[in-house]
Amino acid sequence: MRKHLLLLIFLAFAMCPHRLAAADKPSEYATLLAALKAGDTQIDYARLRLSYMDSPEYKQAKDTSDAEKAMTEALNAKDYTGALKEAETVLESDYVSIDAHFVAFVANRELGAADQAEFHLAVFRGLIDSIRNSGDGLSTQTAWVVIDVHEEYVLLRALGFQPSDQSLIQKDGHSYDEMKVKSEDGKQQTFYFNVDIPFKHYGF
Repeated sequence: MRKHLLLLIFLAFAMCPHRLAAADKPSEYATLLAALKAGDTQIDYARLRLSYMDSPEYKQAKDTSDAEKAMTEALNAKDYTGALKEAETVLESDYVSIDAHFVAFVANRELGAADQAEFHLAVFRGLIDSIRNSGDGLSTQTAWVVIDVHEEYVLLRALGFQPSDQSLIQKDGHSYDEMKVKSEDGKQQTFYFNVDIPFKHYGF
């Protein structure tokens, strides 16, 4: 009886080799992340962000809201060692956090770690550009694609705009944030963000 059971188990595994291979294969996000951490700052940052949202790493990520708040407070207080520690905590779970890379850039620069500062600045720029290159933000048809709503505010801040009003638009089966903004010289403008991905993961 035991021999028959062992034979059945062997046959079951032999018939499903593709499942075993799939289980051992790293996610697209993990592959891109490994290349980035190895120093390849020319990776596809759009794919890094998008693949993160469908990865096992995203599903296993810890809540980093406390660390995000702490790193900002530490940076504002010029506690660069503390800011870097909190930024690294955020990046352990969410390596596509644009804010965390910016904090890590500033903290490393102030602490004299030039190489690390340069690396995080390159990643920061890569992530920002990956959003900018997804459209021009001037219409729903050419809306910027974000993976979470916070990216909207990060991009606008990087471009020198201050949000003044936000509205949700449903059009042609897609969801968009219409953001009315003001530039530093007071000029008003409207930008659009495609929020299909955050809505999918928020359960809407």
